[in-house]
Amino acid sequence: MEFYKYQGTGNDFIILDNRDGKYNGLSNEAINKLCDRNFGIGADGLMLLELADGYDFRMNYHNADGMEGSMCGNGGRCLVQFAKDMGIEKTHYRFIAVDGEHEAEIKPDGLIRLKMQDVFGVTDIRGDVVLNTGSPHFIRFVDTVDHVDIFSEGTKIRYNDTYANEGINVNFVEQTDNGIRIRTYERGVEDETLSCGTGATAAAIASATEDGPQIVSVAVQGGHLEIAFNRINPNQFSDIWLIGPAAFVFRGTI
Repeated sequence: MEFYKYQGTGNDFIILDNRDGKYNGLSNEAINKLCDRNFGIGADGLMLLELADGYDFRMNYHNADGMEGSMCGNGGRCLVQFAKDMGIEKTHYRFIAVDGEHEAEIKPDGLIRLKMQDVFGVTDIRGDVVLNTGSPHFIRFVDTVDHVDIFSEGTKIRYNDTYANEGINVNFVEQTDNGIRIRTYERGVEDETLSCGTGATAAAIASATEDGPQIVSVAVQGGHLEIAFNRINPNQFSDIWLIGPAAFVFRGTI
């Protein structure tokens, strides 16, 4: 198997070119082994670049546990860069993922803008916020994210009676002078990751207090992201763009 490694602000992925269907039989168990950091290649998830009628490509994403995942924002940006590197040379892309159609743009400075799904419904639960940005997210605002045991506290929320069956990503968010800082426990990885694109999007939306177009700067453990969106009202958001880098790391065979 020939594979490629890409990362977006430290969120790393194994990517396979499956446009000819040669990896259609790849099992969840095999994906889990490939993502293992001690006995495999090591990654937060695995993606396959596939053909899709009417689109530039299909994004087929699996979590590190091998199960097919919901939308991954950092993964989406990495797959756009991979598509370009594989010869799909465009500045504007349309692709299909598990949560529907997405647009993406590669800016002159190399950053990638990925359009996310509109958000309808933001639930406040005693000060915590729950919303779906292509993946379900739980947002808890804290004074300092570095004072939180992300694995322990994230596990408690992800596996409580409310979320145990379907799972939820858990984000701890700190307000800063320049925007927000976030640390995320991801379901499917079942640990903290250096970055989560849909989590950064959810945290930026949850932190918005005024209506209208705006851009939120998000510091993640692996770098920096920006989220642009239009807040129509506290429960409705449109024109949501996740903006950040996506970089090739290495290629190999296994």
